[in-house]
Amino acid sequence: MTNPDTVVIGGGAVGAACAWELASTGRKVLIVEQGGHSGQAWRAAAGMLAPQIETGAGDPLLRLGLAGRDHYAGLAATLQETVGIDLGLWQEGIARVARTEAEGHHLRAQVAWQQAQGLDCEWLTQDDVRRRWPWLAPTEGALRAPDDGALDPERLVGGLLAAAQSLGASATSDKALAVLGSAGRVEGVRGEAGSYFAAEVVVAGGAWSGLLGGLPRGLPVRPVRGQMAALPWPDDIPRAIIYHKDCYILARRGEAVIGSTMEEAGFHPDVTTSGVAQIFSAMMSLCPGLSRAKVRRTWAGLRPMTPDGLPIVGPEPELEGLWYATGHGRNGILLAGITGVLLRQLMDGVQPACDLRPFSAERF
Repeated sequence: MTNPDTVVIGGGAVGAACAWELASTGRKVLIVEQGGHSGQAWRAAAGMLAPQIETGAGDPLLRLGLAGRDHYAGLAATLQETVGIDLGLWQEGIARVARTEAEGHHLRAQVAWQQAQGLDCEWLTQDDVRRRWPWLAPTEGALRAPDDGALDPERLVGGLLAAAQSLGASATSDKALAVLGSAGRVEGVRGEAGSYFAAEVVVAGGAWSGLLGGLPRGLPVRPVRGQMAALPWPDDIPRAIIYHKDCYILARRGEAVIGSTMEEAGFHPDVTTSGVAQIFSAMMSLCPGLSRAKVRRTWAGLRPMTPDGLPIVGPEPELEGLWYATGHGRNGILLAGITGVLLRQLMDGVQPACDLRPFSAERF
């Protein structure tokens, strides 16, 4: 490739989505990805599409999350048709269970609020939960979001990268060190192995975004470690996604994916005895029947978190041509596809389909 039009820093879920959307406009896109298999958030993600499970009144992530979830039906069909990759998308609902009376009161209020907003949401009584999922420990009921679901994060990233490359995008394995710019204009990216010059740069480096030099402002993105584990999914239990504030259980490819911790551990994506014990303690309380299952694997990833828990999406006002798509925290998979769409719209001068003002870099 000759000098690209656009350099995307990061080839994870968000970076790959941005690369594909921008390549679809005819831009020559180069993805600079440091590579390796250690710490990337998407490799450790469960892949839940769950904007209604934790939301509350006034949460600016709700509408963005709904748009992100609903975007995947069309994206899944497109990637299946163009590059032959099945995202494993299924939207059969997610239940957030209440284990105490106080939790039940809170979730019933959430159901009422969501229904008042016109969202499809229902309250399941103790008996409803027992009939649907008799393998769970006793509950006080559950909030159920019928349109929520999940997909396979590895297939998502692989599909988006393949689709971007089919449109002429290329990738290089290098660690981005700094953004280059002068006279208020971005000029490219400096990496360990070389420099890459372009008129547009997208920062989508996940938990490592805040380490970049040359930015006009400090980017307050920090790594938060999440540890997870996988057990065999019982053959006699239909697949499901069950969420509780302390853990979740998700069926994927014959496994029960369970997680997850939230740890301030720096750039150390290690699996720890204490972390795994925390996961299993919460899981056994929620689903005692799985306690006898043999652990197949454990792993960890680093989520890119911001101080207010909201992503940073949009332009850098002090350096023309520099754009941000980072800080998605635990919602990276949910928001990846729609982030690519919205960033493309912004970069093309089109009014974005969602209000991105709460996610502006100027808030820091």
